[in-house]
Amino acid sequence: MLPAITNPSTAAPRPWARRICRATGLLVLLGLSIFSGQAQQLNTTKLDSLLASLATHNKMMGSLAISRADRVVYSRAFGYQDVAAGTLATAATRYRVGSATKMFTAVMIFQLIEEKKLLLTTPLATFFPRFPNAQAITIDQLLSHRSGLYNFTNDTAWVSGHMAAQTPAQMLERISRGKPEFAPGTQADYTNSGYVLLGYIVEQLTKRTYAQALQKRVLAKIGLVDTYQGGKIDPQKQEAFSYVISPGGWQRTTETDMSIPGGAGFIGSTPTDLNRFLTALFAGRLVSAASLKSMETIRDGYGRGLFARPFGARAGYGHTGGLDSFVTLATYFPAEKLAVTFCSNGQNYSPHDVFSGALSICFGEPYKVPAFLASGYVPTPADLVRYVGTYASPQIPGLKISMTQSGATLQSQATGQPPATLDALSAGVFKFDQAGSDIRIEFDAAKPSFLLKQGGETYTFNKE
Repeated sequence: MLPAITNPSTAAPRPWARRICRATGLLVLLGLSIFSGQAQQLNTTKLDSLLASLATHNKMMGSLAISRADRVVYSRAFGYQDVAAGTLATAATRYRVGSATKMFTAVMIFQLIEEKKLLLTTPLATFFPRFPNAQAITIDQLLSHRSGLYNFTNDTAWVSGHMAAQTPAQMLERISRGKPEFAPGTQADYTNSGYVLLGYIVEQLTKRTYAQALQKRVLAKIGLVDTYQGGKIDPQKQEAFSYVISPGGWQRTTETDMSIPGGAGFIGSTPTDLNRFLTALFAGRLVSAASLKSMETIRDGYGRGLFARPFGARAGYGHTGGLDSFVTLATYFPAEKLAVTFCSNGQNYSPHDVFSGALSICFGEPYKVPAFLASGYVPTPADLVRYVGTYASPQIPGLKISMTQSGATLQSQATGQPPATLDALSAGVFKFDQAGSDIRIEFDAAKPSFLLKQGGETYTFNKE
């Protein structure tokens, strides 16, 4: 997969079969709720068309839910939760939500603060004194990505070993041995390490496992029945596998062992449950108004367990998530009392573009459903052979992109990411819808290099 060159505060973290689907994705109708008032204006036909287009062209699999004032006004799933078994996704299909877990962890931390068991100024050394800068790092900095802790998911060991179970002691060792990125509080940078530690702190202070604390403090309190601490994926529990696209269809990816992401990313849920969670959070049913204000206060791009996720002039808050080939996008708009969540277990198109399209439809703004028409161009075999190789860019140190021939086109794979098939547009020009509809790759006709163009920026990659 090629990288999306995006702001990490608003983008999902970069992701981590024997039988290939013989049919295109199927759209499943899930009993659309009858609703009244303002919700009647929702253009459900256009939403259906968007999801149907994605399914028909094998561009996406997943589930979209829209709630207003805690009432579901739209819910549809499309594609499969288990391709090999032919099991279609439904409204009850559960997805790994990755970093959307951080919202739940932050809520429990703020509950403990309200119970006087913790302060935002409490140092990490209170719980883990052997960590670098432990006395200077605070709970506040862990919540807001200002601790400077090394992000263990940037480690090559994460990429190669994310399927092996880890004990808390092993995770603490993995995080603590990483060199700090900066002095605590001096800047901000996204790190999963801080939320793994916050999850352990929840367990220490509640004297319960994370799953037990989550059930008592969040799930039972607001009636969530499809949200839980995930384990090995079990299709009998309506849990989806995740997939990447290949020339033959959807191919199942490997599974991260859920002992690793912990309080940073090990929750499973449904779009409807995530909407209920966000609605309850902003209704004051989980934390106080003061705590919520602290969560949604943005500094250097980060809140405390929440991101600012505006849509145009409309203020929105929520979180994104990415794990294996699962992607979650969840946003709540307080003024409209509107919650929108999209969970996907396979992408051959940008999930952010899908989410933006759904919001445009929700708010009645102009939006054209993508047709995904093939260009019809077929590269010559000689050109494909010439493009094969490994490329690097001086503008993005540490990232390499390999190009291999895949049938009549190319397959790309960036460092630490699964492979993705490129669509040929013309001689030397390819597009990459999976990371963003505006991404283009243009190979130089005279030298072994290509330009990656996205969002008005251009990055030069040279063959090694």
